[in-house]
Amino acid sequence: MSENRFDLIIIGGGPGGYVAAIRAAQLGMKVACVDKRGVPGGTCLNVGCIPSKALLQSSHHYEHAAKEFASHGIQTGSLEMDTATMMARKNKVVMDLTKGIEFLFKKNNVTYFKGAGELVAANQVKVMPLDGSDEQLLCTSNVLIATGSEVAPLPGIEIDEERIVSSTGALSLEQVPGSLVVIGGGVIGLELGSVWRRLGADVTVVEFMDTLLPGMDQDVRKQMQRSMKKQKMKLKLSTKVTAAVTSADGVQLNLESVNTGAVETLQADIVLVAVGRRPYTSGLGLQQVGVALDKRGFIDVDERFKTNVDGIYAVGDVIGGAMLAHKAEEEGVALAEYLAGKPNHVNYAAIPGIVYTWPEVASVGRTEDSLKQDGIAYNVGKFPFSANARARCNGDTEGFVKILADAVSDRVLGVHIVGPHAGDLIAEAVIAIEVGASAEDIARTCHAHPSMAESLKEAAMDVDGRAIHI
Repeated sequence: MSENRFDLIIIGGGPGGYVAAIRAAQLGMKVACVDKRGVPGGTCLNVGCIPSKALLQSSHHYEHAAKEFASHGIQTGSLEMDTATMMARKNKVVMDLTKGIEFLFKKNNVTYFKGAGELVAANQVKVMPLDGSDEQLLCTSNVLIATGSEVAPLPGIEIDEERIVSSTGALSLEQVPGSLVVIGGGVIGLELGSVWRRLGADVTVVEFMDTLLPGMDQDVRKQMQRSMKKQKMKLKLSTKVTAAVTSADGVQLNLESVNTGAVETLQADIVLVAVGRRPYTSGLGLQQVGVALDKRGFIDVDERFKTNVDGIYAVGDVIGGAMLAHKAEEEGVALAEYLAGKPNHVNYAAIPGIVYTWPEVASVGRTEDSLKQDGIAYNVGKFPFSANARARCNGDTEGFVKILADAVSDRVLGVHIVGPHAGDLIAEAVIAIEVGASAEDIARTCHAHPSMAESLKEAAMDVDGRAIHI
């Protein structure tokens, strides 16, 4: 074995890991990043948020051309979907971005090891290279575990990535299925279900809970259920899948009502299992060095991401909380700056969440349900995109902006958006929560006209009952 010494070794090259590596290197540390995928970027870049957004964009163009162009005076004739070209474009987007991260590693002098990393001691990491060359033993002052998460299985349902697929398989289907059943009405299920529905699949979503997007604000959930039904997506809520039988013709699912116990069967060409994700901790040597996990398998850390073992830290999906790439990035930067002796913090009240369906969904901060549960008095301001001039011009009037503000201080507590470009509009709300702004601060800020962002201003004005355009 050859030996190398570093200030920080990061196991995992996803958003938390590679961002932490670059920031630590900027701060003068000698850094190594060990990743067994062979290309950096983790799940998000390779088989998650980036390829799914590429397919969402392609499918949106297809549906827009089929259904909306005529109203603009654009005659397209019959449309054809070239799935292979769409997938090639998606793959190129991913490849270009992974190459970009490797460039950033070189630019910042981060040593990149393509192989599986395993802790053999608190200050030693063994690397098994993917190319089959000799193992390497790396020594370090600090180790960061940033291995992310993996698809959570559904008991009794075997994923074969052919008939029954995970999100990874759903990103690489060779043709549009005639019928697709999505098990799970959360973010991943709705996004990937939307891709294939737009391209012509008959999509049914089976959700154990009585609502789509559990945990989101009540008005968001109601709006999205209406929107998905309007788009001809079938919804089976309060329903569990008890068995799946595959055949040459597809998959037969056995379903059971959570409320009544009534049973039924459902046939599909493809079944997507999207019931969540679980922390990836296997094969890392955590047990042998004594790193503690909680009862759900997440790594236990303190407020500075330190585990119970000195010199070993963890960030991102593997420590729980919101399983979001940008949350992992914030934690990775904070950890690097802590190690460099700089002050930092992650404000978990200001972490946005986005669903890239159409309409998009974006939320930050508290929901009405959580405020009621905690007995916090609040005021609500709401403004529909149907009253926004730019949305009218664009023909994208579905949805609303909703602001929750403290009844006494007027401080913004939560913002929830369903509508066009919600994922971009939410940034203003995140800043408002980060700096402790009031609804009045947003209401008094000049927003360009005509713009979608005016809806945020109007919702803020509506907190005080003085919106202009409703």
